Amino acid sequence: MRNIVVGASSGLGRCIAVGLVQRGDSVALMARRLDRLERAAKEAGPDAVPIACDATDPESVGAAIAQAVDAMGGVDGLVYATGIADLAKLSQHDVATWQRAFETNVIGAATITQAALPHLTASKGVAGYLSSISASLTGPFPGLGSYAASKAALEKMVDAWRVEHPEVGFTNIVVGDCGGGEGESRTEFAMGWDPEAAAELMPMWVERRHIVGSLIEVDDLVHVVHAVLHTGASACIHSLTIAPRPPAG
Repeated sequence: MRNIVVGASSGLGRCIAVGLVQRGDSVALMARRLDRLERAAKEAGPDAVPIACDATDPESVGAAIAQAVDAMGGVDGLVYATGIADLAKLSQHDVATWQRAFETNVIGAATITQAALPHLTASKGVAGYLSSISASLTGPFPGLGSYAASKAALEKMVDAWRVEHPEVGFTNIVVGDCGGGEGESRTEFAMGWDPEAAAELMPMWVERRHIVGSLIEVDDLVHVVHAVLHTGASACIHSLTIAPRPPAG
C-alpha cells in the first residue's frame, strides 16, 4: 500500500509513518523539517520517502504530493497527523493565535486533501485525520479552547469531504492521551507552552477527569491507523476513538 503521512517529523506522525513502513507499506513522510524526515526514513526502511512539505503553503503541498506520486506510483492512503496548540485562556487569544490553530489543523488538512484527492479517487483509497477527544468526547481542556475548536472543525470538514466524495474513505481518528515514542518520536505537542500557564491550567484537566493517569501505547495507535487504511473506501470507517482506560482501582 502507498501512503502519505503528514506531520511525520516528530511525535505521533513519526511513529505512524515508521510503523506503517515496518508493517510492509510504502510511505511518503511529509513535514517541514527534511533533516528529521530523513532520519525517520532511515529508521523506517527502504520503502520510506522523505519529502519536505509545509501544509500551510499550497505550492509546497502541490509539489510534495507530485513528488510522492512520482516516487510511489500513486497514493492509496493519507494520514494527516499534524496538529498545533497554543496554551492560553480564550480571553488571552489574539487573531494570530486563532489563525495558527486553523491554518495548520484545518486549512492545512483541506489543502493536503485537495491535492491528494485525484490520486485517492483513482485508487479508491482512504484518508485518516487525527483528532482529539477534546473536540467531541470531553469538554474542552481549559487553556486549549482554540485547539478543541479547530479539531471540531476538522472533524466536520472530514464529514463534508465524505459526503461530497463517497468514492474515497474518509475517517476521523479521535485520539486520547498518547505520549508517542522515544527520541524524535516523542510528542512535541506541549513544546513552547508557558510554564506558569501550564501550572495553573493542567491541574484543572486532572480535576475534570480529562486526564485519567494512563497513556495509549503508541503501537496500538499505529495498529489502528494501519487497519483503517487497509479497509478501503468500500468499507469506510467514519469515525473511531482510541483512548486510554483509567488505571485499575
